[in-house]
Amino acid sequence: MYVKVRDLMTANVLTIQPHHSVERARKLMDTHQLSALPVVDSDDIVVGMVSSSDLVRPGGSENSPVRTIMSTRVFTISEYDDARNVARLMRNQHIHHVVVTNEKRVVGMISSYDLLRLVENHRFVMRDAPSGPRGKQGKG
Repeated sequence: MYVKVRDLMTANVLTIQPHHSVERARKLMDTHQLSALPVVDSDDIVVGMVSSSDLVRPGGSENSPVRTIMSTRVFTISEYDDARNVARLMRNQHIHHVVVTNEKRVVGMISSYDLLRLVENHRFVMRDAPSGPRGKQGKG
């Protein structure tokens, strides 16, 4: 597979800053039908992630800052990396969203749905099916 992350990612990603309210994050996600938002500092460098599951956890109010509910363990990948590397990262870390960066700045987002679209569109190369055991001739 020679598909690059930039070929699959969603560009022009909406972001939010740590001081913005949980209510603002919820409205952005509802309006734009998003399941995750990168949280960035004033230089557009990712510092966290807010997902739809963060919004339903108990604690915090709508007026609380996003920093109180965001995950600070965020995985990023270069836009020039191979799609198989982001798939491996998602599988190994049990995550559904990875922030795509260029020189530490957010340039996109890739989700597990983007990878499913790749499979659905058959934009990959199938390996030959494994053959039977070598050296044995089947009778029959």
